Amino acid sequence: MAVDRPTFTVGIEEEYLIVDRESRDLVRDLPDEVLIECEERLAGQVSPEFLRSQIEVGTKVSNTLHEARDDLAMLRRTIAEVTAKHGLAPIASSTHPFADWVQQRHTDKERYHMLARDMAGIVRRLVISGMHVHVMIDDEDLRIDLMNQVVYFLPHLIALSTSSPFWAGENTGLKSYRTSVFRSLPRTGLPDEFGSWADYRRHVGVLIDAGVIEDATKLWWDIRPSDRYPTLELRCTDICTSLDDGIALASIYMSLLSMLYRRRTHNQRWRIYSRTLIDENTWRAQRYGVRGSMIDFGLSRLVPFEDLIEEIIELVREDAEELDCLAEVEHARTIVARGTSAHRQLETYNKAIESGASPEEATKEIVDWLIDETVSGV
Repeated sequence: MAVDRPTFTVGIEEEYLIVDRESRDLVRDLPDEVLIECEERLAGQVSPEFLRSQIEVGTKVSNTLHEARDDLAMLRRTIAEVTAKHGLAPIASSTHPFADWVQQRHTDKERYHMLARDMAGIVRRLVISGMHVHVMIDDEDLRIDLMNQVVYFLPHLIALSTSSPFWAGENTGLKSYRTSVFRSLPRTGLPDEFGSWADYRRHVGVLIDAGVIEDATKLWWDIRPSDRYPTLELRCTDICTSLDDGIALASIYMSLLSMLYRRRTHNQRWRIYSRTLIDENTWRAQRYGVRGSMIDFGLSRLVPFEDLIEEIIELVREDAEELDCLAEVEHARTIVARGTSAHRQLETYNKAIESGASPEEATKEIVDWLIDETVSGV
């Protein structure tokens, strides 16, 4: 049966860590006045997160990526303005360079108390932030079909987003340490391949009926059908420190979905590869970021990431032009050339060390860079 072309409207959620400008450490208790003023100014587009040192924002439903960028810029700017009144600042980074996760506290809400009870010690390590991109796909079976196919490209999006090379003051050697931390939770990672919306709901129903979860919002996969909106929600990426980098990722994701839908109308499908193979590329993405290579499954060999991103740009060019986001998609070349936030954090650290700074001083310089870069261009 023919399916109407999705609207491909988009919404973006970001989670910010809030730091004390003097100590550069995470604030343990966000002042109540901060959230109150943010809620007054942002009218339902802001909320507390699991940690008391986090704030989450979400754009309105946007018809174009240009609208989404303008809205997200306003959200970042507002959070920065409100927190500055209290000597604080937001950083768009998926980990803090030196914060001690043991010292963090979770927000005093029942859903977070329940999460803390259920996940025990694991959830206390979630001193991490991410970016989620919702793309509206009204037809439920189409939503599942596109999810099955687009998982192939999730490692590429992770590589472009990396912003978490440090953990508790140590260089982890990974560009996305957040991925490793988050995957310690259950119901994370890649979703299974489902035959239809009904098939997906049957699987979810087993977990709900068994009392393991109350609803599908407790499925924290790298990508999932949203349980609240008629969208396919990308969840696997780090948060991009640069606003333009984040919009580039959202543009590529939306263009990939459009490309897969277009191929579907010509009775073509992207080949479904095993989760084992895709997980291997996910590991390479979180370990090396854009400066590494990934497996081309068809060729059975490693290919430099810079070559793979050129292939993706050409693959979605027609769709990006139709969605009016080709320039945003092509910004991926800039990310590859100058490095992601993770690479730039490491450059900041190494430069500070070479100038005679101690490791503690060098990680504080990273925080200063993150504060500036988070609101650059907004």
